[in-house]
Amino acid sequence: MQEFLEILGSAALYAAAVRLLVPLLFAAIGEIFAERAGLVNVGLEAMMLMGAFGGVLGAVDTGSAVLGLIIGVACGVTVAAIQAAIAINLGGNQIVSGIALNIAVLGLTSFLALTIWRNGNVPPVPGFGILDLPALASIPFLGTVLFRQTVFVYVAIIAVPVAWWAMTRTTWGLRLRACGEDPRAVDSLGIPVLGLRWQTMLIAGALAGLGGVFISLADVMTFSNDISAGRGFIALAVVIIARWSPVKAVFAALLFGGLEALALRLQTTNLHLPTDLLLALPYVATLLVYAGVVGRTVAPAALGRSYTRA
Repeated sequence: MQEFLEILGSAALYAAAVRLLVPLLFAAIGEIFAERAGLVNVGLEAMMLMGAFGGVLGAVDTGSAVLGLIIGVACGVTVAAIQAAIAINLGGNQIVSGIALNIAVLGLTSFLALTIWRNGNVPPVPGFGILDLPALASIPFLGTVLFRQTVFVYVAIIAVPVAWWAMTRTTWGLRLRACGEDPRAVDSLGIPVLGLRWQTMLIAGALAGLGGVFISLADVMTFSNDISAGRGFIALAVVIIARWSPVKAVFAALLFGGLEALALRLQTTNLHLPTDLLLALPYVATLLVYAGVVGRTVAPAALGRSYTRA
């Protein structure tokens, strides 16, 4: 019990929680944009996984982590474009197409990793290190938690107010939210509904890809099969728990990041807890929290409904 309390009071635990919220927050913000426009993007997992793979491939081949980041984001956008073409232009079922993409990308990245890197043995990957901010990093506790992180943490924090402003304080944001409520009324005003939905899907792909790049180039510094490990699905739950608000998504993502960090820390203790149970902790928590809020949230009225011009 004493060891458990020591873990709960350690700065390292909360620093890990902040780090692990990053991919969830990026993917959740992108999904908020898409769902506000009326699109259910179940393919988040595929976009994150493709982003992680593209990031490592680009970084290894070019020797540059920055170029790897750009290529990883482009890979996420490419998957999003496929999802957009099926769900928006062809009127396909958004959930089915997203699930199909998840399965396809999982198989594709596994095959490419084995083909490109002999037996999947990825060479050393140029990645993003920790930014140790002068003065701030020396602050007791908070310095470790907030000011010894990768650049992705600070970009994710900045992305929250930017997303809130774009969604609630701009004409573009008003239009995309209207698309998620009554796309036919929006279309009657001459506003391109399909174009707006395409924009939000590509934004979702870019942010999910960025989350995948973080995992492969700033967290684990390599690529392995299914490296996203269900984070795309957790991000979907974050969106609902946050009630489609970028600001509230920070706290929801921090909850799941904290649970994952706790599970990882508990594996190194002498408490002799089952490893499989600890690994399942964030996902079990996702189900429990989701079960507690489902039915009490009001989604955009046109969410998941295809739209074709009359």
